[in-house]
Amino acid sequence: MIGLRSALALSMIGGLSGFATQCTPRKPPPVVVATPAAPVKAGPEIGVTATPVPLDAANPAKTTLEGGFAYAGGLALTSADTSRLHGLSDLAVGAGGQLMAISDEGDLFEARLQLDQAGRLVGLTDGKLRPLVGLNGQPLQGKRESDAEGMAVLPNGDRLVSFEGNHRIWLYPALPDGTWGTPRPAPKPATVFPDNEGMEALSAYPAAGPDAYLVGGEEGEVWLCRLSADCKSLPPQSGPDFTWGLTGFAPFEGTAVGTLHRGFDPIRGWRAVVRFISDPTKPLTQQRTTAALHIDGSAPRDNYEGLALTRSPTGGTRLYLLSDDGAIGNQRTLLLAFDWTPQPLPQPMLSPVKKRPVRRR
Repeated sequence: MIGLRSALALSMIGGLSGFATQCTPRKPPPVVVATPAAPVKAGPEIGVTATPVPLDAANPAKTTLEGGFAYAGGLALTSADTSRLHGLSDLAVGAGGQLMAISDEGDLFEARLQLDQAGRLVGLTDGKLRPLVGLNGQPLQGKRESDAEGMAVLPNGDRLVSFEGNHRIWLYPALPDGTWGTPRPAPKPATVFPDNEGMEALSAYPAAGPDAYLVGGEEGEVWLCRLSADCKSLPPQSGPDFTWGLTGFAPFEGTAVGTLHRGFDPIRGWRAVVRFISDPTKPLTQQRTTAALHIDGSAPRDNYEGLALTRSPTGGTRLYLLSDDGAIGNQRTLLLAFDWTPQPLPQPMLSPVKKRPVRRR
C-alpha cells in the first residue's frame, strides 16, 4: 500500500499550493477506496488477462538497461472474473515458476508463470484467488485486519506474512498439498508503526539461520528476526530522501540481499530502484552494492512493492517486480521480469615498466 510519504506527494499533484507540505513526512491518512466484493464463484480459479508491456513504449525493441540488466518481459494483469485482482503488495516465485502474491485486501493470488522459448515472460496460467485466513481459520475481515504487505518463504516452505493497520507477522505453515495452513503469530519488531507505514519489506534470511528473516519498515528501519528469538535492530536502509520508501527484500547469495525502494513526487512521478547489497547487517557506509536496477524515465513506472529473485532460464539471476495499483484508475498491476549479468571488473592500470640504462664496462 502507498505509505505516508508517497500519499503526501500524491496529495500535492493538484497544485503548487501543496508543494510546501512536502517539507514534512507526515500527512493526514489517505482516502481508502472501497473495493467491491468479488463475484461469487464455485471455486478459487480465475482467468487472468496478461497484456504485454514494453520496456519503452516509444521503442518497443529496447531490452537493455544500465548495470547489466536485460528486460525479460512485462505484463499488465487484469481479470474479468473478479474485482479483487489488485493491490498486490509482495510476491514469491518458486523454482518451477509458481507465483504467490498477497494483497491489501487480504487475498492470496496464485498462478504459474508462462515463458516463451527464449525464457521471456509472456503470460500467466492457472490463476487462483482465495482469502487469507486468521488465527481462527476464517477469512480475514475488515481493512485493518486484512492489509497484507510483506511475504517471505522460509527454507522449509512455511510462509510469513506481515500486516499493516493491525501490525503483526503471522506464520502460515505449508501443508503437504501446497496450501496454506492456519497461521500462528511470529516475532515482530518491538516498535510502534504508523497506521499506513508499517512492515512493507519481509524476506527469509538463510545466512543467519533457517528460521531467520529480515523485516523492513517503509521509513527504512530494518530488523533481523528469528522464530526462536526476539527481533534485533539493524542499520537502516534508507532511500535518497524521504519521498522514497523501503518496500521489498529478497535473499540473493550468501549474506547479500536485494532491496526495493519505491519513490514518488509530483515532478518526477513514480520511480523504483533495486539494489543488490552485500550485507544488510552492516551500516550503509560498509555496504558494497553489486548492482542497481533503476526504473525511471521511459521504463514502465508504477507503485512497485514486490520483489523476487530466482534463477533465470540461462542460469543467471532473474528479478521480478510487482506493482500495487492502489485501486487507483491511472495505475496498473504490473509484473516485470529482468535478467542480470554481472559486469566484468575493470582491469587495473599497469604502470609501464621502465627500462634500466645499460651500463657499459
